[in-house]
Amino acid sequence: DDDVDSGRWIEADVKTPQGYIVTVVCVYVHAGNTDDPAKMEQKYRFLDTMLERMGQLRDEAAHGGRQSVLCGDFNIAHTPLDIKNAKANETHAGFLPEERAYVDKWLGELRNLAGDIQGPYTWWSQRGRAFDNNVGWRIDYQFATPELAESACGFVIDKAPTYDKRWSDHAPLTITYDI
Repeated sequence: DDDVDSGRWIEADVKTPQGYIVTVVCVYVHAGNTDDPAKMEQKYRFLDTMLERMGQLRDEAAHGGRQSVLCGDFNIAHTPLDIKNAKANETHAGFLPEERAYVDKWLGELRNLAGDIQGPYTWWSQRGRAFDNNVGWRIDYQFATPELAESACGFVIDKAPTYDKRWSDHAPLTITYDI
């Protein structure tokens, strides 16, 4: 009965030309606002609802069912490697320990493609010269069920070459899966 409309979950089954069926989910998690406890409660309710459905998708894949991939704007930077100024943002929505714990649950110990490096980022504030100085956040992700994740073989973040050439404050993340 609680409001969970502070995000978006669009789910569809997609059949590849080779006949492989993948459940593809487009996710948007609201950024939240530490100055507005109601907004943070909405965000956590949405994250809890996501966890429930993600568990169902994981269990289906583990028992020979469809593999799944979740992609989108999760509005949570997972570790200090995912945000340029981690220390300064520890009390801000998007980098709170409570939010990052959700990503821990989603990832476990996996971080295959980006590796243990600072960045690359997928979002930059519109304020100041964040884009020009690459002061960004990695908040756009793809999370896949284990079998599909093992087939991931590369990624590209399509960052615009200059501020005036970009069409959003986000850059698209594309992952190649060998299926």
